[in-house]
Amino acid sequence: MTTPKVPKDVYEAELFRLQSELVTLQEWVRSTGTRVAVVFEGRDAAGKGGTIKRISEYLSPRVARIAALPAPTERERTEWYFQRYAAHLPAGGEIVLFDRSWYNRAGVEKVMGFCTPEEHARFLQQAPVFERMLIDDGILLRKYWFSVSDKEQLRRFRSRLDDPVRRWKLSPMDLESIARWEDYSRAKDEMFAHTDTPDSPWYVVESDIKRNARLNMIAHLLSTIPYREVKQQKVKLPKRPPADDYERPPRELFTSVPDHAARLAGDPEADA
Repeated sequence: MTTPKVPKDVYEAELFRLQSELVTLQEWVRSTGTRVAVVFEGRDAAGKGGTIKRISEYLSPRVARIAALPAPTERERTEWYFQRYAAHLPAGGEIVLFDRSWYNRAGVEKVMGFCTPEEHARFLQQAPVFERMLIDDGILLRKYWFSVSDKEQLRRFRSRLDDPVRRWKLSPMDLESIARWEDYSRAKDEMFAHTDTPDSPWYVVESDIKRNARLNMIAHLLSTIPYREVKQQKVKLPKRPPADDYERPPRELFTSVPDHAARLAGDPEADA
């Protein structure tokens, strides 16, 4: 049975409602000093980035930040594997959205040979212990796997080829993932077998339909955290005091940006 796509008007209304709830969650996190870490994993083009964008759209970057780590440096390659990720974990009153995470070792590093079999085996052994330590220390950890079909992934890759503002998303590593679909599937199955634990379960988001996936993931995240509305102090705008003897300097003394918008609007004086 094919899942129907949520109509656009319904999607936009529900997304805004959920985003409003995320703001309520943010204020609760900030006022209580709660620490929230959300891991986003899945195949390339599975929709992780778009969902993160919708989650963070109305949140304060001082409270909710995105951790999207680049490839490790030479020095970082000699560290304990989890070390550089631990540096990005939330402090009190913070939400961290991991756009990919320490699970790189179980996915791309395993499949592409960027780590040794021994390093991979050690990761699968240590990851549940690492996460247990985070949870024991009070961090609310949530892990989401965005599941996309091979046909839909290929369609999204093709759409990026001819899109000048999204072409940068199509990397050589993405193209390699097409040929290694089954290798990634086996790596994911092995990862789940070791790290889908009662303490720190994986939540699978079916993401062939982006709108549905975003709503499902955000609604689920909100349902797993016992937040409540925090009473906010009412803000009253002060009256502007009457002008005294201040005079603004003439605009001609400043260097202003050209009025590009006026030209688009057809103002004949815009180029004057």
